[in-house]
Amino acid sequence: MDLKSNHSSPVLTDPIPISKSRLGIHSNMFSYPQSGGSLSSGKYKMTPRKKPAKFDDVRSNGWLDAMKSSSPPRKKLIKGFNIEFSADDIDNAYNSWMIKYPSALKSFEQISKRAKNKKIVVFLDYDGTLSPIVDDPDQAFMSDDMRSAVSNVAKCFPTAIISGRSRDKVYDLVGLTELFYAGSHGMDIIGPVNHTESDVHPNSIRSNDQQGKEVSLFNPAREFIPMIDEVFKTLVENTKDISGAKVENHKFCASVHYRNVEEKNWPTIAQCVHDILKDYPRLRLTHGRKVLEIRPVIEWNKGKAVEFVLESLGLSETDDVLPIYIGDDKTDEDAFKVLREGDRGCGILVSSVPKESNAIFSVRDPSEVKIFLDTLVEMEEA
Repeated sequence: MDLKSNHSSPVLTDPIPISKSRLGIHSNMFSYPQSGGSLSSGKYKMTPRKKPAKFDDVRSNGWLDAMKSSSPPRKKLIKGFNIEFSADDIDNAYNSWMIKYPSALKSFEQISKRAKNKKIVVFLDYDGTLSPIVDDPDQAFMSDDMRSAVSNVAKCFPTAIISGRSRDKVYDLVGLTELFYAGSHGMDIIGPVNHTESDVHPNSIRSNDQQGKEVSLFNPAREFIPMIDEVFKTLVENTKDISGAKVENHKFCASVHYRNVEEKNWPTIAQCVHDILKDYPRLRLTHGRKVLEIRPVIEWNKGKAVEFVLESLGLSETDDVLPIYIGDDKTDEDAFKVLREGDRGCGILVSSVPKESNAIFSVRDPSEVKIFLDTLVEMEEA
């Protein structure tokens, strides 16, 4: 099967129309409307597109701006002057921001009241939430104390890890069997069996976990695996000369980390990804914290994964549940949005700097995440 296409324009954040029936994907799996106007040779004159100047593509489509905004500097250019903000300025800005996103620790009594007579379900991101953000993603280990905190939470409440990493990788890092895991931004889920889910999710299969317990495996992007593998190999080859670049294959998506790439080389790495993606109209780019992520063009994300797990637990059609999602990245916003709509649950953003979010509460860092999890357990055991 030829996975490439002769399309000359890349899919950035808004893919071109694609025939649903040709791809064999159910219509509700697409992220975007697939309708579009037709071209009439008598009405439109088609002219060849000029080859863009170096890096014009990634400048004009906003990739470079998005890359820079994923790690905002402490200096800000104001009327031609570089202004260095003091620690007090930063603290004051953060404290003002917390009026809108109050501390989940200081607001725990409020959360506790909402949870009264309800079943709590806990959803956790991994990087930046359970482990600190580090230069080498392979070294993003959670502490033994954090692992113990997560284990204790899972004994009290259904608990799921939803990560951009592959499911196998995040399982190796967490190492707890009592959790549900969703890797590749929710495109690879192992979770509880809902005995009616086969009618709803044709991409679910039944299996057994390491303890022999029946579980559900859900892979809505299964058909993209060969394509992602091909793109991964191309990315590795084409970025090998960019110092600090790291490419990961998450099975259902691929990521290019530029945390250790000098900023002057960011346009090079962005253009490299752009040039590869233009041959794959069924893939799109999303931005994370100093990472470019290549994902299938299907309507699936961490928010959909939250809904799937709740449905599998039989808790999607009840008001007697309080989902709590804790995450730090832009990709977690889909989950925060799901919980905010209809006041369905609590989103908690992990951030030490002010930024807009669909979350309701905030914590500064993984150490405060641990305190929050410990407090949840104490509340349940009281």
